[in-house]
Amino acid sequence: MKIILTGGGTAGHVTPNISLLDDLQREGFDEIHYIGSIDGIEKSMIAEYPFVHYHGISSGKLRRYISVDNLKDPFKVLKGMKEAKKLIKKINPDVVFSKGGFVSVPVVWAANKCKIPVVSHESDITPGLANRIAKRYVDKVCLNFPDTLIYIPEPKGIYTGTPIRDVLFTGNADNAKEMLGFDSKPVILVMGGSLGARALNIQIRSSLNELLKTYNIVHLCGKDNIDSSLEGIQGYKQYEFISKELPDIMALAHIIVSRAGANAIHEFLALKKPMLLIPLPLSQSRGDQILNAKSFESRGIAHVIDEEKLNDESFLKAITELENDRDNIIRKMSEDNISDGTQNVMNVILSVLKKNS
Repeated sequence: MKIILTGGGTAGHVTPNISLLDDLQREGFDEIHYIGSIDGIEKSMIAEYPFVHYHGISSGKLRRYISVDNLKDPFKVLKGMKEAKKLIKKINPDVVFSKGGFVSVPVVWAANKCKIPVVSHESDITPGLANRIAKRYVDKVCLNFPDTLIYIPEPKGIYTGTPIRDVLFTGNADNAKEMLGFDSKPVILVMGGSLGARALNIQIRSSLNELLKTYNIVHLCGKDNIDSSLEGIQGYKQYEFISKELPDIMALAHIIVSRAGANAIHEFLALKKPMLLIPLPLSQSRGDQILNAKSFESRGIAHVIDEEKLNDESFLKAITELENDRDNIIRKMSEDNISDGTQNVMNVILSVLKKNS
């Protein structure tokens, strides 16, 4: 069997695809292709899996703001549609799985025109622009949150949760502790996403002296965000990005401070890691992270602080409150009925494949 995976623009549009790779191979997909942008983050991430055939196509960006590039991008999208259709005819896959992002729209459209069944996955509570455009061309939409059934009702929408990378469950806390050179204090893991988060970086460093009295800190601050003046401080380790060692570090983490990207917070949920979420504000987003965070907060599995309210006092208070509520949060996480959606998503792919075979 052959499958085409697509999705790109951010790591969150790629990691769920990667999470499916082992299961796809076990289910008999002996030919796995990935269609992404020519030079996007998805290309470098998929390069770590040599058995996946990568194909780059032209793609525009679905902007919500005024830019001269908006005049150029329709032509890039049209070119991408032609390239995607040519690729799909050549590969002749049995099914296409789309994780969203602007590069996925030409692929989903082309698959539909070639009468190839398509399954997509929506990470956020409210569907993103790419998935809203592509929705008419797909057979089923897997949903991360039950709340999204309001926007994409059954039978097209199916609440599955998100695929979780198997490797995350293999972490060894002792290995991480040795690598980091930490003492016995509990560890805060700070994650701002693949590009980092300026507000989180500033706040962590502003509160560093106070935090280090109680915690060790691993700070994933994003590309070009290392502060060289803080190198060598005992109990504080900063990295632009970590891949191979991340499972070990997440196993060691006592609590996590993070943005509220849907895929990341579902990984924390699957690993039963209490989290303090600081979602992207409306000034920097369409508000999806705010809704994601509030959904987790309403279920009692996360604490939330808005970026606009962030200062040393409010941040340290939020850390203390999370610590005091930690055991209760872990209990509620253990009761959650869909913390790892990998098999659920696979079941949808296989059912669509069977229906169309």
